[in-house]
Amino acid sequence: MADREVREPARGVDPRGVRFTAAMTSVVLAVGLVAESPRVLLAQAFLFGLCAVFGLQLNPYGVAYRRTLQSRLPPPAGMESEGPLRFSQGVGCAFAVVGAVGYATGSVALGTTATALALAAALLNAVFGVCVGCHLYVAVARVRRRASLT
Repeated sequence: MADREVREPARGVDPRGVRFTAAMTSVVLAVGLVAESPRVLLAQAFLFGLCAVFGLQLNPYGVAYRRTLQSRLPPPAGMESEGPLRFSQGVGCAFAVVGAVGYATGSVALGTTATALALAAALLNAVFGVCVGCHLYVAVARVRRRASLT
């Protein structure tokens, strides 16, 4: 038992809520990109970080989805695991912080690049249901698993 990790119980997440949240995030990131605003990006980075560390239930966009839309829809066909989504929030936080630092220090190219990449990932999730950070989570897990076998 000492060799096994202690894990919190897996929580299922409605994938439609994930896409709604990604759409709202896309709007915020687009505003940050157009305005070249470190403040907007830091606000989004805070939300990303909050969700990565403490869980997706704290995301105000998710709360809005659950209070306004979820009850009007039929149950989802399946639920998504929270782990990869939380990892994705951490990746988004890193990109938003880099974007904010870029804009705040006058490195517009850095700010624009980091913010545009975060926006592209959010839009892929919102429009097509493709979570780039979730795919990265799986790739990192494979590398870790292979490294532990050697």
